[in-house]
Amino acid sequence: MTKLLYFSWVRERIGVAGEERDIPSTVSTVEQFLNWLSQQGEQYENALADAASLRVALDQTHVTADAPLNGAREIAIFPPMSGG
Repeated sequence: MTKLLYFSWVRERIGVAGEERDIPSTVSTVEQFLNWLSQQGEQYENALADAASLRVALDQTHVTADAPLNGAREIAIFPPMSGG
């Protein structure tokens, strides 16, 4: 099981702050993970519609879309950061 954490409007659109899921062994990169997760229901599809703009951290380290999951125990998804 992998712990998934959702922040800000990603959390609001999915409807939970986090959950644990089994990620299929065929999902090996962040990009594949986001594609797979977006297929898990309408709320996921809505939250991840612009996946290229999202930031992802594996085990508390921010990574790019082509990063391998490498058995990460925690995956966090953040909306784009805005300055102010």
